[in-house]
Amino acid sequence: MPTAREIDPWTLITTVKEELKKIREIKPPEWAKYTKTGHYKQRPPEQEDWWYIRAASIMRKLYLYGPKGVSRLRTAYGGRKDRGARPCHFYKASGHHIRVILQQLEKAGLVEKVPGEGRKLTPKGISFLDKISNKMLSKEAE
Repeated sequence: MPTAREIDPWTLITTVKEELKKIREIKPPEWAKYTKTGHYKQRPPEQEDWWYIRAASIMRKLYLYGPKGVSRLRTAYGGRKDRGARPCHFYKASGHHIRVILQQLEKAGLVEKVPGEGRKLTPKGISFLDKISNKMLSKEAE
């Protein structure tokens, strides 16, 4: 059976994003329109559905790399800050939106806490991604 490891990351994330929009527990909060995703960013995301894209990306990271906490995900989504003429520095992403997305995925039953390690996908979350990747590979085969 095909897994999420065998699918192109961006096509998997966009497909999972559409499926996450159907789950009522996962919705962007009101403040998500105005917030930046990190201290190193100059503007908020331009895409309307960035919340679902980030949620799908977090699910993929948890699928591939196992339990991760908010701090590790902040580092994974961090980037360089443009400081003008001064040298660039790495800054972590904001933790609040990552934490809220993880809490929403927990309410949906796709993610669970692992004491001392962070959060990992539940069997429901793993099968959710496997079913989507299976559909995608069967479409490619046709």
